[in-house]
Amino acid sequence: MTQHTDQVPLRVGISCGDLHGVGIEVVLKCFEDARMLADITPILYASSQAVSHHRKVLKLEEVQFHRVDDARDALPRKFNVVNVWQEDLSLELGTPSGSVAAYAIKSLEAAVQDLASGKVDVLVTAPIDKHAMQQAGFAYPGHTEYLQHMAGVEGGVLMLLMGEGLRVGTVTGHIPLKEVAQTITTDLIMTKARLLHQSLLRDVGIATPRIAILGLNPHAGDGGALGSEDKERIAPAVRRLNDEGIQAMGPYPADGFFGNGSYKHFDGVLAMYHDQGLAPFKALSFGHGVNFTSGLPVVRTSPDHGTGMDIAGKGIADEGSFRAAVWAAADIHRHREAYKLLTANPLQPQKREKDRKDQ
Repeated sequence: MTQHTDQVPLRVGISCGDLHGVGIEVVLKCFEDARMLADITPILYASSQAVSHHRKVLKLEEVQFHRVDDARDALPRKFNVVNVWQEDLSLELGTPSGSVAAYAIKSLEAAVQDLASGKVDVLVTAPIDKHAMQQAGFAYPGHTEYLQHMAGVEGGVLMLLMGEGLRVGTVTGHIPLKEVAQTITTDLIMTKARLLHQSLLRDVGIATPRIAILGLNPHAGDGGALGSEDKERIAPAVRRLNDEGIQAMGPYPADGFFGNGSYKHFDGVLAMYHDQGLAPFKALSFGHGVNFTSGLPVVRTSPDHGTGMDIAGKGIADEGSFRAAVWAAADIHRHREAYKLLTANPLQPQKREKDRKDQ
């Protein structure tokens, strides 16, 4: 755990997610531990009434928070709540609701606006109910696509799951399985692999990343007998990535790759579709995994679980993944700052070493 320093604490913006889910519960439980505030100023975008309601229902009333109207007024190393709306809401935890999801949209929009203006340093998003969000008028499949649009990123972003030394990105995201094969192209694979490579360099601090590329079909197509995509689209992408200087290998059959522990020999894994990458990731790292949107100019993470409607209000949600998301955002921010210094003056480390020897 990060130790207290005299530096200005990192300002972590938090969108509340679905108010009927476990989002605010895991936030409250996370910052119930005072050690989380040693180098962090958490700023939750919601309303003091909604937070107080969860706190009372969940019997977490000892968790203190400070109500502020603007993130600039947040108290350092204290748990702060920015009042995004003023009206009192009637909340029924565990019940999906499009009308309540509208407040998750308000929270997200306010947090992203403050992230863009520099009022907060990083963003951690609590889980949303995608169907309810769309009922409320949200025009995007999820957080990733919304943030990509808001950041004006045309080159694409990468959904990257991180935890327990495992990092898994996906070529395709929130699309129906029947559309995966037609969506995958050599160019798209290369775009996502470049994003993964760049993220491992800049956001994780790995100097020479090794990337595994998974096949699409069973047994990676078995030489074409079980599908041509692996041979005709994925293998050429791997060759071209290596020509660019990116250490990519594959395509690997996904079942054996995770089953025999081959993933342990790589810094990152690129899966072809959502469940191919996330199912084994969650089996290996659930409860401690983090969802990171790679390729954005800002840092955004989230826990690796959903709204947990079936357990909302029962006080049994595990905050471990949310806590990991907060620390991951802080670590990625730190790595990016170091990477900026390094790329601005790549000879600086060698100069410092020469100066030390000359003393």
